Amino acid sequence: MARNNREQIVLVVEDEEDIQQLVCYNLLKQGFRVLSAGSVEEAQSFLAGEKIDLVLLDLMLPGTDGLTFCRRLREDPAFASLPIIMLTARGEEADIVNGFVAGADDYLTKPFSPAVLLARVRAVLRRRNTPAAPPNVVLSIGCLSIDPPRRLVTVNGHPIALTASEFDILAFLAAKPGWVFSRQQIIDAIRGDDYAVTDRLIDVQVFGLRKKLLHAADLLETVRGVGYRLKEPDE
Repeated sequence: MARNNREQIVLVVEDEEDIQQLVCYNLLKQGFRVLSAGSVEEAQSFLAGEKIDLVLLDLMLPGTDGLTFCRRLREDPAFASLPIIMLTARGEEADIVNGFVAGADDYLTKPFSPAVLLARVRAVLRRRNTPAAPPNVVLSIGCLSIDPPRRLVTVNGHPIALTASEFDILAFLAAKPGWVFSRQQIIDAIRGDDYAVTDRLIDVQVFGLRKKLLHAADLLETVRGVGYRLKEPDE
């Protein structure tokens, strides 16, 4: 069962004290329980002892950097689907793409608006806890099975760990197999039409999906010059 805001735990991994306090203050005002860490090593101790709902992660940290930490979490089955929002001063497109390649669900650059930060936190948590298709409908295409209410994906019966964004893209395409959707349509469907990201980020997410889907990777097709589709069951 999804927790309400007052029970949800956000781990803020940020070594700049002023920013850490600002982020924590705004989250606490909205009823979240907040834990703060100034390094990856400190964050790992919280993850080992608490049921964290979302991580706000800076990239520039003492010792292990945020990108490396994000990759490690995604490689660990226990944290492969843990929502992660990167909060960093690095705002070039290449930096943003690298963040999504590492497994981030969202990416917010400094300086930031506290209102936007809170909206992004709520959006990521909502996507995590809200089915991407009507309840009780399990979508099966070849060896691929998608259970939206449980946010569970299996290939040949074996569970596949996906990030929240990867799951939402796959479930969106699977809801209408054979239909071709542009990158912008996919962005609008999973994040809203006021979400400013580049088409390239969808390519990054699809690339990650294909790697994880293994034997089912060929079901996710690129339609050159248009976008992406999931094959129909009888293709």
